[in-house]
Amino acid sequence: MTIKFCIFAVKYYSIKKFFKQCVIDNFLSNNLLSSNNILLQKIKHLKAKHIIVIGGGFAGMSAAAYLAKDGYSVTLLEKNSTLGGRCRLLEKEGFRFDLGPSWYWMPDVFEKFYNDFRHTTGDFYENTLLNPAFEIVFDNKEKISVPAQTNDLYKLFESIEPGSSEKLKAFMKEAEIKYKIAMEEIVYKPFISVRELLDKRLIYNLPKLSVFTSMSQYIRKYFKDEKLIKLMEFPVIFLGGMPKDIPALYSLMNYAAFELGTWYPQGGMYEVVKAIEKILREHNVNIRTEEEVIKLEIKNNSIKSVVTNKTEYSCDAVVAAADYHFVDRHLLGNEYANYSEKYWNKRFLAPSALLFYIGVNKKIPALSHHTLFFDADFEQHSKDIYEKPKWPENPLFYLSCTSKTDKTVAPEGHENLVTLIPVASGLKDNPEKEEYYFKNILNRIYQYTGIDISNNIVFKKSYTVSDFTKDYYSFKGNAYGLANTLLQTATLKPSMLNKKVKNLVYAGQLTVPGPGVPPSLISGKIAANLVQQKLKI
Repeated sequence: MTIKFCIFAVKYYSIKKFFKQCVIDNFLSNNLLSSNNILLQKIKHLKAKHIIVIGGGFAGMSAAAYLAKDGYSVTLLEKNSTLGGRCRLLEKEGFRFDLGPSWYWMPDVFEKFYNDFRHTTGDFYENTLLNPAFEIVFDNKEKISVPAQTNDLYKLFESIEPGSSEKLKAFMKEAEIKYKIAMEEIVYKPFISVRELLDKRLIYNLPKLSVFTSMSQYIRKYFKDEKLIKLMEFPVIFLGGMPKDIPALYSLMNYAAFELGTWYPQGGMYEVVKAIEKILREHNVNIRTEEEVIKLEIKNNSIKSVVTNKTEYSCDAVVAAADYHFVDRHLLGNEYANYSEKYWNKRFLAPSALLFYIGVNKKIPALSHHTLFFDADFEQHSKDIYEKPKWPENPLFYLSCTSKTDKTVAPEGHENLVTLIPVASGLKDNPEKEEYYFKNILNRIYQYTGIDISNNIVFKKSYTVSDFTKDYYSFKGNAYGLANTLLQTATLKPSMLNKKVKNLVYAGQLTVPGPGVPPSLISGKIAANLVQQKLKI
């Protein structure tokens, strides 16, 4: 038999009858699977159900990849010019900046994702373990350099607070237990039913999870020194709440940060986007960028087609990985929305951010790859975000300088800096405040490093709350989704299933499991499973 005969058979017989023919089945398995895999994929594509994925961020890319791997015909729609969602790339004046995520934590989640597609991390990029992982700057130029190795971390704690090294070991042992339970019993569940919380293994492990104790209380049971307390509370910044409001379950983030390490993919975080895009293309996902969804055609409580600014796509199911609130309130409207506007306005949001991307034509030796400026009042800044939202007077900020690790992101002798100030979601842009913060940041960099860079800036760009809304239709311009408070965990998050539209599944940082790149990858996988298991498509 020849390949021409196969094409002839597909053309003149139904796919079902074609694949039932034993002779051709045998031919496909013995020949096409090994030597003409592309043709086999195209044959499969002809009989596949068509799934539309809205939103090309990490959750959308993940969902599209898993669905395509499982034999579905998948079209991925992204309103912006590139995939990656918040993880986009800015290239100007010889500098390269990651516009969004800059912390590479939980490398095991990335590796597991790649393994699911018969790849490893090393197939796509070189991952560098940062040492120090990051530095924290306190008042009076005091700093803590967090080492990559835990044995060195124990020594550091002991040097600051005698006896704390043994307490840290106990803390990390408990954090490891939480991390493993979370990975095995929690984060890969869709939590569309309370019954999932009644899982025997989850109930058995509940006492180990410290869900009814706050991070603030939990950390203070172990440590007394305020610098160590701030260091241990730092990872919850990524969870979008004050330590007093975040369950101690999330001490698992300390394990992720200190035991699994802080990494950097050479070339920048956008290398992760490029890696997943390669996987999508390997599985014949139809990637459509600069194509914004403007309408969902619904009939008999099912989405029949998705209308974009360019065309219309018929479909069997939809995964909505764009901003949940935008899909719910703007694309679906009152008739089919899962939740009311009142519901959304009562959600406790993680912060937005004010960012500055700065190119400097000189080196700054005192800076590390990641530096946290905790040289201001953490408590007051937190209140300005969560309790009485306003622009903070003297904010903490984070500074990334990837040119310390990667020679390709800035011209020789230059540094690329990204600074981020967490601010309350929903704030209106304030150019005067922007300029005030920028000068404040430059002054604090000078106070810490002894180098005034104000006359060495060759590139500058800001990114504000309104930019998050404009670029991602982000609810109230949030940067990190919903805060991971106890009342916004698991089944208490917005549901992944729409109760009115039968063939719609949600994914992303406003639903399960939560904000961040690794959780978004997991959310996409859960959504793909729901399409198959719950929608039976």
